Amino acid sequence: MLTTANFLVVAQWAGILTLVCGAAAVLAFILKWGIRFRLVGITGFMGVLTGGLFALSIVPFTRTAIPGAIRYSLVYDNGATQAVITVPPKITEPELEATMRQAAADLFSYGRLSQNQAQLSIKVRTIIHPESGRSQPLVLGEVKRSLSKRNDTKLDIEINHNNLAKLPQPTA
Repeated sequence: MLTTANFLVVAQWAGILTLVCGAAAVLAFILKWGIRFRLVGITGFMGVLTGGLFALSIVPFTRTAIPGAIRYSLVYDNGATQAVITVPPKITEPELEATMRQAAADLFSYGRLSQNQAQLSIKVRTIIHPESGRSQPLVLGEVKRSLSKRNDTKLDIEINHNNLAKLPQPTA
């Protein structure tokens, strides 16, 4: 993944290329070349591209990494106050809690609609197969976080211990 320092280097090179295109456009107008208007368009596009790359070099990319969290898949997200993720059935309680914290950090966005609610609710589920040909979804827990604060320290984590006990236990 590119970092802000990488984007700054790319923006500098794009800026140099923009100046070269601008000089070529000026030269084309002086010498009345047939492609002079195309060069103006190329220079304008390069200016916009350079500005975007420079903006990406200013804005820091931050991603919170919670130790012990495992990979999850986003199953449902209404873009407002509800989301559902799924985890593998062979998950332990510490991994589940860490994954819930990771999902709460990953799914935060200032653009979510509040719908008169102050919290984002993320349900965690898995699917087990108690017998051949039959699947059973299990809700393992739910985490609620603030819709307005990025670094919400007051996560409301509820783990369903009854459903967690139904999961297949790892063999040694």
